[in-house]
Amino acid sequence: MTGRLQDKVALIIGAARGIGRGIAERFAEEGAQLVIGDTEVATGRATAEVLGAEFIATDISRFEDAKAAVGLALTRFGRLDILVQNAGIYPWQLIAETSPEDWDRVLGVNLRGAFLAARAALEPMKAQGYGRILFTSSITGPHVTSPGHGHYSASKAGINGFIRAAALEFAGYGITVNGVEPGNILTEAVQLHRSEAFIRSMEDAIPLGRLGSARDVANAFLFLASDEAAYITGTTIIVDGGQLLPEGNDFRITPN
Repeated sequence: MTGRLQDKVALIIGAARGIGRGIAERFAEEGAQLVIGDTEVATGRATAEVLGAEFIATDISRFEDAKAAVGLALTRFGRLDILVQNAGIYPWQLIAETSPEDWDRVLGVNLRGAFLAARAALEPMKAQGYGRILFTSSITGPHVTSPGHGHYSASKAGINGFIRAAALEFAGYGITVNGVEPGNILTEAVQLHRSEAFIRSMEDAIPLGRLGSARDVANAFLFLASDEAAYITGTTIIVDGGQLLPEGNDFRITPN
């Protein structure tokens, strides 16, 4: 199936690279007109140029930036059909070493950013009686966690709660609100900051035997953004290769 987002206007925050770029590429393949917002200006502009998209420098923790990104979509295309808030930060810090300022910075981008993005998109979507609002959550926080991710876990669990509340409040306007919970995805950042031994250990923990790709996550976003998901709201799709399923490490069954 092609053209699933034909002539739809999508704003994707945090799309310069990684999962966000994968979402932007997938949406462009299906006919969407794109606006990309990101704090990485040079990389974001390059991604936008490749995809024939508009770019705007966006710090989603600032309401002015959220409104400006939505405003660009409205000015350039006259409407906004799909919002994806993918921007997120995940510094590794033990709770004992996390300052209040560190905590506020992570939740400012990840959780406050979810609220600000939705708040900025709400009025134009209400006016047109249609909208798809989508968030990148994570299996980390809502389901699992690890040392050093206290603020990140709290932010992603908070996003899931916000999804449910916003879905309920926005339903009467023809707006659905959903999210995707990626597991371990092999992005540029993972390849740069994680050792080969760590990546292998993650692969060993995943029943499907590999880390996910940005396209794996993007396909879930595409479904939720499309008319095929018109009757789905207030939920998330887990994209983790089965990582959450095993009760322990000894889970593999082989033909022999």
